[in-house]
Amino acid sequence: MLNLYRRHRVLLGVFMLVALVALMFGCTPNDPQSTFDADGPVAQSQLNLFWIILGAGAVVFVAVQGALVYLLIKFRRQSNDDIPEQVEGNHTLEFAWTAGPTALVILVAIPTIFTIFDNQVSPDPGALTVDVIGHQWWFEFRYDHPDDPTKDVVFAGDLHIPINEVVNVNLDSVDVIHSFWIPKIAGKVDMVPNNDNTMWIQGNQTGTYYGQCAEFCGVQHANMRFKVEVQTREDFDAWLRAQATPPAESQDPLVVEGSKVFRSAGCSGCHATDPVANDGVPGREGPNLAHVASRTNLAGGMFDNRGEDGNVNLAILQQNLRTWISDPESVKPGNTMASEGAPYIDPENALNEAELSAIVAYLSSLK
Repeated sequence: MLNLYRRHRVLLGVFMLVALVALMFGCTPNDPQSTFDADGPVAQSQLNLFWIILGAGAVVFVAVQGALVYLLIKFRRQSNDDIPEQVEGNHTLEFAWTAGPTALVILVAIPTIFTIFDNQVSPDPGALTVDVIGHQWWFEFRYDHPDDPTKDVVFAGDLHIPINEVVNVNLDSVDVIHSFWIPKIAGKVDMVPNNDNTMWIQGNQTGTYYGQCAEFCGVQHANMRFKVEVQTREDFDAWLRAQATPPAESQDPLVVEGSKVFRSAGCSGCHATDPVANDGVPGREGPNLAHVASRTNLAGGMFDNRGEDGNVNLAILQQNLRTWISDPESVKPGNTMASEGAPYIDPENALNEAELSAIVAYLSSLK
């Protein structure tokens, strides 16, 4: 029986050691969404604060555990012990264990308060502003039109920002509480319906970063993702101007047929194909599909449209569109398209194979 007890203790110890090692490897900076590899001033300030709080917690842990071990050894029971001496009250100790933690909390609170205010108040209120709107389960992005301040350029799926520049972000939600989070660039800020929040971000390295919703918002919360493309100012300006321009209309017969099916099937009731909207006017229920063929992801981050070279691959895009349109419920259960779209709730309006191919051809022409 004793050997079995010892064996269980050894197994428990091994399990705890493996769990600790796994936890340590889970915090590697190489992870695409690791907060330990900050690439922006907001994320860096939050990381610095984390180390301060971790250091303070380590001091408390070592002090408490050290005192506990000391007391266990010094006052351990001996076989011939009498009842130990009873001690009642020690003003010095009482003052120390009250004043010490209080001072430590104050020391931690000072950088915490400064970090909160620095991250909340934009250092450049006149910088580029992006409106981010949360939907179940995708993000909508709105930029000021480069030529007309009364218009917005509407986008979905990918957020583009210029490198080394402050970007002011207005956050809103049209349904439930979401949370906007780009781990390597900035910590999460909640998106509350009818209660706009703001934040500012800045990317210090060009490249692709990954973000997602960080507040449980429904069955597909974990699949509410997006990408952030940090670009040079020249590339960003060129991208925004291209997005503000309506996609060219193809005269390919299949594409023309797809455009007709897109409208007759009711898709245009939820999805706009004009990239420009009036400033402040709510968009349609579904993502804006203008230039959808130039986006690196689809269906709120469910599909990656890029090839091995990192650019959008037409064949991959078309396959992803076909998979999504043919059965969105199997890809992202609970999505609005599957529960409200006419082709999915009315068998008489279901898309046949020819209509599906035409819509895929039409959408993949919107570059």
